Amino acid sequence: MALLEVRDLTVSFDTPDGVVHAVNGLSFDLDPGQTLGIVGESGSGKTQTAMAMMGLLSENGRATGSVKFRGQQLLGLSLGEMSRIRGSKISMIFQDPISSLNPYLSIGEQLIEVLTHHRNLKRREARTRATEMLLQVGISEPEQRMRQFSHQLSGGMCQRIMIAMGLLCQPDLLIADEPTTALDVTVQSQINSLMGELSEQSSTAILLITHDLGVVAGLCDKVLVMYAGEVMEMAPVDELFADPAHPYTLGLLNSVPRLDREHSGILRAIRGNPPDLVDLPPGCPFRDRCDFAFEACIEHPPLEAIGEERYKRCFLERRPVTEDHN
Repeated sequence: MALLEVRDLTVSFDTPDGVVHAVNGLSFDLDPGQTLGIVGESGSGKTQTAMAMMGLLSENGRATGSVKFRGQQLLGLSLGEMSRIRGSKISMIFQDPISSLNPYLSIGEQLIEVLTHHRNLKRREARTRATEMLLQVGISEPEQRMRQFSHQLSGGMCQRIMIAMGLLCQPDLLIADEPTTALDVTVQSQINSLMGELSEQSSTAILLITHDLGVVAGLCDKVLVMYAGEVMEMAPVDELFADPAHPYTLGLLNSVPRLDREHSGILRAIRGNPPDLVDLPPGCPFRDRCDFAFEACIEHPPLEAIGEERYKRCFLERRPVTEDHN
């Protein structure tokens, strides 16, 4: 049995302009110790997938389908039941660290509370463990930082504290939403290495939401490419980078500079804009931006298996190939 089983997850929001279809029929599995990267442009449904799984959707949002963690259905759990799972068995590193930290409590109090509540540690032991974790995420003078409040720290420092908080209990599942966005390259490397070590040593599964395809290539086992709330492609990481099967995946790869080539050429941005999630167009949602669109694309393509653990949502029978990716 997979650690996490997501089946036909649908997330929508009621707004004055109509119903926003943020996630449409998403399904995937995640095994212990495995890292799954979810990539796609802003608005593709990556973050709302995680928020639905954690029971943290806004009041106007609703989720249907199935999300099972170790066989337990998460959708529909009460706040108390979900609180017992969050932080101990499932941790989430949020994209906005400033709003995620409590401005009325010191950093130390917040870190210690996680360990005393979820791991039943004594305060002295919890303080020692929290201090060690701050050092592991690259924070110098951790004892001083423990006494400070979030408004006294930089955004990058707050992000590292959120990462430390997410890793403290060595959860079974870590959901990381753009965890290193506000950090410099050196600290990014430290954090990515730390998450990789956590996965290897304690069999923690990681769901990594990111725009950084370089991080995906170095850290993930599988990749799920989302667009307009749907899976466009899913594949083992090496296969996806070597042989992208969907035009949208190819577009994402072609928009990233390549350091492994002397002349990587001009970066090609994906033309146009993502569709309106209130009024999704018929057929393939990527059709109007796709360089390979043809008559069949006026119909909505199903997600089909194209190999072992490989899936794509596209009518093209052959892989999309352009000079840029060769």
